[in-house]
Amino acid sequence: MIRFAIRIFLAFFAIGILVLASCSDEKAPVVHLQGQTMGTTYNVKYLVGKEPVEGLQAEIDARLVEVNKMMSTYDPTSELSRFNQYRYTDNFAVSPDTLTVVNEALRLASLSGGVLDVTVGPLVNLWGFGPTKRPEKVPSQGEIDEIRDYVGYQKLSTTPTGLKKSHPMLYVDLSTIAKGFGVDEVAEILEKHGIENYLVEIGGEMRVKGERGDGSEWLIAIEKPVTTERAVQKVVSIGENAVATSGDYRNYYEEDGVRYSHLIDPTTGKPISHNLVSVTVVHPSSMTSDGLATAFNVMGWEQAIAIAEQEQLAVFLIRRTDDGFEEYASPEFDKLVTVHN
Repeated sequence: MIRFAIRIFLAFFAIGILVLASCSDEKAPVVHLQGQTMGTTYNVKYLVGKEPVEGLQAEIDARLVEVNKMMSTYDPTSELSRFNQYRYTDNFAVSPDTLTVVNEALRLASLSGGVLDVTVGPLVNLWGFGPTKRPEKVPSQGEIDEIRDYVGYQKLSTTPTGLKKSHPMLYVDLSTIAKGFGVDEVAEILEKHGIENYLVEIGGEMRVKGERGDGSEWLIAIEKPVTTERAVQKVVSIGENAVATSGDYRNYYEEDGVRYSHLIDPTTGKPISHNLVSVTVVHPSSMTSDGLATAFNVMGWEQAIAIAEQEQLAVFLIRRTDDGFEEYASPEFDKLVTVHN
């Protein structure tokens, strides 16, 4: 019998990254908007300018509803769900926004050697981390191979107006990147209204600009990758950027003493088994940082370092060793990020 140990911690803002409250009195009024979206929560904080923005939350909510109607896999009538139900290989028309997100997912898939794969959902379900079945036993190689026949980002392509699948059973899940897209869209709304000091967060994906109410930068705590407590590994400020953290230390199960991560390596069809436990990526785009954090976590320590340095990406890694945790910060991370502890 498999023993599940899936533990999801939602502190003030994120899994893996936390926003630290100001230590001094806020001198400028800060508005805090909260709501529900994409099966999780969102938080927006911004400094009020000369005049408050009327109807801002309604505008944010409306835009996030639109994103859901395009990219949700939980809404059977969404654009993406209808594409997944489509059993043909000709062009399926989708919105420009969905095309934008899929094109970025495919770019990151290529950059990562295929480990960020938005078609991997059926394998996630097979291993018991999807919304449906929990396995009675670890899947066999035959079961894995049967599903891998219709999994693979190379089987997904875009056209100027839509999406195409080379296998009619192909299934696309944009959850590794769509929340980040939502964060970027909310940030664009704030920018459109002239708001220059803000924090936007959806389900742990975050983007900040400017300062908090006390005049200092937004401080973000990168969580220590342990399951027994909420502890801080680093406190950082990231300037005008987005930040995303991916880890496998809270979502896993065990069978016969073997630990199975929820992160599936598409190149093997199996959960990752390396010792990289947490990845933080800082990037101007929340959509991109969202996808990259997952990609680096799947690929492992050595490959993550190689690609981070080759592509000049701001990446912070933590891996488990016999002597505790080991850290790595890429040159670009050191350039963009200020560490406060």
